[in-house]
Amino acid sequence: MSIPPNQSPAPNQKQRILNLTLAGVASSVGCLTLIIIIGAVLIGLWLDARFNSRPTYTLILVFASIPISLALMFVLVRAAVGRMKTQANAPKSDSQEGTDIGAR
Repeated sequence: MSIPPNQSPAPNQKQRILNLTLAGVASSVGCLTLIIIIGAVLIGLWLDARFNSRPTYTLILVFASIPISLALMFVLVRAAVGRMKTQANAPKSDSQEGTDIGAR
């Protein structure tokens, strides 16, 4: 579904684009959190098996992954919101209206 270069998207189309963008950000944050926690568990289990200290390293790494995951989540969401604000506030010239955002 493509919008001709000389027309702006309808309000419903803008809301749909915003919703899809927010869903993409949420899924990215969720996947990143899952990867960090699974990584912490696997590395912790490996260290516990190596040093025969079950569950010490696993618990330390899982609890340490929580603030790391929250900090990365905050950074990703702020960056996405900043990009959305920049794109929403940027005036479109005639030469930019038909271009794809990913092509820049």
